[in-house]
Amino acid sequence: MSNRSIRRSDDGADSDAGSPELTAVQAALAAEHAAVYGYGVLGGRLDGKQGAEARSAHDAHRARRDALARTARDLGGRPVASNAAYALPFAVPDGPAAVRLAAVLEDRVAGAYADLVRATEGPRRKDAAGALREAAVRSARWRGGNVAFPGLAERAAGADPAATGPVEAAGADGTR
Repeated sequence: MSNRSIRRSDDGADSDAGSPELTAVQAALAAEHAAVYGYGVLGGRLDGKQGAEARSAHDAHRARRDALARTARDLGGRPVASNAAYALPFAVPDGPAAVRLAAVLEDRVAGAYADLVRATEGPRRKDAAGALREAAVRSARWRGGNVAFPGLAERAAGADPAATGPVEAAGADGTR
């Protein structure tokens, strides 16, 4: 499963069907929705400097989410909507788990932006590269170290690609 939601337009067509650029924008938007949700979960488990960093990251992801929604509309698509809830990759009962979740969220967002960099040109590519850099820096801060190829799980030494998959929407039966 992925963290993308595809909505049907009034004529029955997929709202994100079309250009690879729009598809990548929609995937990045879905990743931002998941990150905003995840930071909402982990933020309450952090205080002091880490709490401030979590609030700052939450604000940054909300701003990126809103910008991507505008971009999707500019490209002729209907922005993918946020899911009501997301299944987290592990329980977040305390501060150390919250820090691990923050690093995972940033890695996943970086992956979406790496795809967006590949799919775009010009100013959108520059914006996507900036967002990839921001996510990689935040991930390194949360993790206490960095990865060789942020956003490219298959290139990171020793990385388990399954461990960096998307945060998935949670449904009562495990489906979306």
